[in-house]
Amino acid sequence: MNLKKLMLAVFFMGTFAILESHAQEVGLRFGNVNGNNVALDAVFSLGEFSRVHGDLSFGRGGVGIDLLWNPIYRPISDTEFNYYLGVGPSLFLGDPFSLGAAGEIGAEYEFPDFPLIVGLDWRPYFILVENTTFDPGGFGLNVRWRLN
Repeated sequence: MNLKKLMLAVFFMGTFAILESHAQEVGLRFGNVNGNNVALDAVFSLGEFSRVHGDLSFGRGGVGIDLLWNPIYRPISDTEFNYYLGVGPSLFLGDPFSLGAAGEIGAEYEFPDFPLIVGLDWRPYFILVENTTFDPGGFGLNVRWRLN
């Protein structure tokens, strides 16, 4: 790994660590996450209807980092369901190295009397570096513990 890739990796991991320490929800994501199949999953509120959704994934010989901004995060009617849309950078530290952008669309259920959130989402990837490709991604199951 050359110096430029190492510096980029340190920047992304540092950003994720700072955000992780201020997370409102922490859990796991199962399914396709940057080509991996499991991730530490966290959500950080930016206001009533905006948030950052971060994942640190493991598998296939590397570590993936996704930091997705969900500018659209809204309730579905008067239910405990919410939907969200987002986009953000995606980094994979492994062989092959990749850097790109990911999109996200999903829905989740927030249990009213228990601090658990369960959701499903779809996350396509547009990889720009090392090889330019589109990965339609896949679906993921999120299970997170609400901290506040």
